[in-house]
Amino acid sequence: MTVPIVLAGARGHGRWHVRNIGRLQDKGLVRLVGICELTPLTEEEYGGELPAQSADLGALLDATGARVAVVCTPIPTHTDLALAAARRGVHLLLEKPPAPSYAEFRRMADGVAAQGVACQVGFQSLGSHAVPAIRELIAGGAIGEVVGYGGAGAWVRDEDYFRRAPWAGRRRLNGVDVIDGALTNPLAHAVATALALAGAGRAEDVTAVETELWHANAIEADDTSCVRVTTAQGRPVVVAATLCAERADEPYVLVHGSRGRITFWYKQDRVLLQRAGHGPEEFEYGRTDLLENLVAHLTSGADLLVPPDATGAFMKVVEAVRRAPDPAPLPESAWRRLPAERRRVVPGVDGLVAACADTLALYSELGAPWAVPARTQEVSAR
Repeated sequence: MTVPIVLAGARGHGRWHVRNIGRLQDKGLVRLVGICELTPLTEEEYGGELPAQSADLGALLDATGARVAVVCTPIPTHTDLALAAARRGVHLLLEKPPAPSYAEFRRMADGVAAQGVACQVGFQSLGSHAVPAIRELIAGGAIGEVVGYGGAGAWVRDEDYFRRAPWAGRRRLNGVDVIDGALTNPLAHAVATALALAGAGRAEDVTAVETELWHANAIEADDTSCVRVTTAQGRPVVVAATLCAERADEPYVLVHGSRGRITFWYKQDRVLLQRAGHGPEEFEYGRTDLLENLVAHLTSGADLLVPPDATGAFMKVVEAVRRAPDPAPLPESAWRRLPAERRRVVPGVDGLVAACADTLALYSELGAPWAVPARTQEVSAR
C-alpha cells in the first residue's frame, strides 16, 4: 500500500522534495496527494498534472487523508505546522533546522510525542551509511583515543541568496525568531553531523557553547561564524563556516584521534582514514533517504534515523546563536565585492575555516585580525 503524502512548501528547497517524492512514487512507496503553498503552483512549475492544493495545511490534510506531511516552509512556521499535522495523526518529515529556538523546538517535539506520531528531522547527512561506519572505526580504536571533532564549510552565496525570501539572512522578522545564519541553516549539517559522530546528539549532551558570529553581507544574521561545543563527554566539537569563500568547497567533518584522523565529506558520503603505520584509505558509502526511512518506519517498523531527540544538541547550538549578541559586521577592510559574481568574499577565510576544523581553535584564537574572543554560554538540558 502506498503512503499518501502532502508537501508543505514546494518552491525553493521544496523543489528537491518534489523530485524526491516523485522518485519514491515511481517505486510505488508513496503518492503525492496535496501541495500546500500560499500561492498555488502552476502545472508548468510542477512539471505535470497537479495534486490538490491549498494554503491551509490542516484543511488539505483533512481533505486528502494524507498519512505523512513533509514540511519545508520558512523556519518560524515549522512548529505550528508540525503540530497541526500531529493533531490529525499525520506523521512528519520536518526540514532542518526544526525550529528557530530551543523553546519552539521543545514545543514541537513534546507536542508531536504527545500525539503519538512519528517525526523525522531532515538532516539528510545522518542517513549516510558512513555515519555508523565511522562510529565503528572509532569504537575499534582505528585512530586511537579521540581528542575532538571539527567541521568546516566554505561556501559561496551571491547577494541574491540573501533576498530569496523575506526571512533570508534575518535574525528576527516581525518580532519572531528566524536565526537564518550560516551555522544554523545552510551549513547546519556540518554542526549536526559533527555532534552525531561525537555521540552528542541529545540536548543533555551539550554543556557549553562558544560563539563567534560575523557577517560581510548586509544582513542581520551571520555569514562567517564558528562555534565550539563542550560535550558532556568532555571532547570539543568545533565547526567553522562561511558563505563568503573565495572558492566553493565540499563541507566536511573531522574526527581527531591520538594516532590518526577521519575526514567525512558528508554530502558525498566519502570517508578518508589516515592513521599511524598505514597508508591513507578512502571509502564511499550509500545513503538511506530520510523520507524513505520514515515510510519504512510506518510500514515495517524500521527505526527512525533522525527523531527530534537526536537533534536536541544541534538545537542547543541554535539557541546559543539566538541568545548571542547580534553578529557584528566585518570591517570593510576584511572583505571585497566581486561585481561580476554579485557577491562578497572574505580573503583568506577558506584557509581560516579549514584551520578551525584542523586545530579545534576559533577564529579569534587563530589570530584573525577582525575576530574578538568568543562568547561562552553554559547550557542546561531544558
